[in-house]
Amino acid sequence: MTQRTLSIIKPDAVQRNLQGAIMKMIQDSGLKIVAMKMLRLSKDEARGFYDVHKDRPFFDSLTDYMSSGPIVVSILEGENGIDKYREIMGATNPENAQEGTIRKAYALDIEKNSVHGSDAPETAQVEMAYFFSKMEMVG
Repeated sequence: MTQRTLSIIKPDAVQRNLQGAIMKMIQDSGLKIVAMKMLRLSKDEARGFYDVHKDRPFFDSLTDYMSSGPIVVSILEGENGIDKYREIMGATNPENAQEGTIRKAYALDIEKNSVHGSDAPETAQVEMAYFFSKMEMVG
């Protein structure tokens, strides 16, 4: 089943100019980019995006980090796109990520782990709509 998912290349990776290398890994996996842009979240915008985590102890640190610099958001499409992208990203903690994954290659630590991806079709819909209008999605 063809699915779309949101991808975020986080501030640590953009700061290190890794967006091209990460996008190559994504494209080499067979996923297609159907929308993409670079932006910088305000603290309030980061809070809005991560609202599901508002009661978690890491919420303030996460939203500070996600608003600390530019990010690249994209919508990826492919066969079982959500699971495929999560596999390419690797484990949240880069110490547990498998060789050949984005996080194993580029993550600095569990928070500065270079990328975000939707975890389910329902969250993918909400997350994609947070950053993109229908007009911005091609394909």
